[in-house]
Amino acid sequence: MSAPPQIEKLLLIAVFGFFAILLVIEKFRPYKKFAGAGLKASFSTNTSAFLINNVIMNLLSVSSLLVVASNYSNYGLLSSLPDAPLKWIASFVLFDLAVYAWHYLGHKSEALWLFHKIHHSDKSFHVTTGLRFHVFDQLLEVVVKCICAVVIGAPAYVVVLCEVTRMFFVLFHHANIAIPGERILSYFIITPSLHRAHHSTLRSEHDSNYGIVLSIWDIIFRTRKVLTPKSIGLELIEAENFLQLFSLAFLTERRLARVMHLVPRKPLP
Repeated sequence: MSAPPQIEKLLLIAVFGFFAILLVIEKFRPYKKFAGAGLKASFSTNTSAFLINNVIMNLLSVSSLLVVASNYSNYGLLSSLPDAPLKWIASFVLFDLAVYAWHYLGHKSEALWLFHKIHHSDKSFHVTTGLRFHVFDQLLEVVVKCICAVVIGAPAYVVVLCEVTRMFFVLFHHANIAIPGERILSYFIITPSLHRAHHSTLRSEHDSNYGIVLSIWDIIFRTRKVLTPKSIGLELIEAENFLQLFSLAFLTERRLARVMHLVPRKPLP
């Protein structure tokens, strides 16, 4: 069984429609009001990052994931299972676990954090923050997902559904909104309140809630934190445009602090 030829386009249209709905909700019923100038700059930077990254990522988009899954998924862990609901659910769960693990590594590996910190540099928290990624961060993630598609052995159309579901949730849990029953819901899926804590300025707070769709992984691996952050973003990292956003990935916080004379330089020998 394979996905209809137009399914990718239809699903992506649905994602953009969902994005527009969240923007409207944020406008009229925001969870928190951010400063107008900062919010405008954040929106502009995030949107330009998405547009420019999307051009670069065109060759490694969902279509590439489809090609890999179509040609190599028959070697994976689930390849021998019949194409039925059990296989679809198992594929989704394993993909979600893989993305959780990749997100965790993005915080724990200094090399990966160089790129992932760009996502955390937004000092506002709203739906377009879900578009704010460094292109190298995205490129690496696509490679990891392609490997996962082969290892898991999911059918190509299931890979598409998993990826689009992830897109929906990335937009959803970055939205500056409050939803009824969120505390209970957060034990099943990642909600805006959980992910808001993940964007805290404090490292001890933002090294938590790594889940993308299911919240069970944070519960199992004890990375779940329920709190309201006092501030959002990173202390030293700030970008006002796409060029700064791209360049800041190549500076560690300590090196940037030295440039800003916030950390004393070591005396010359």
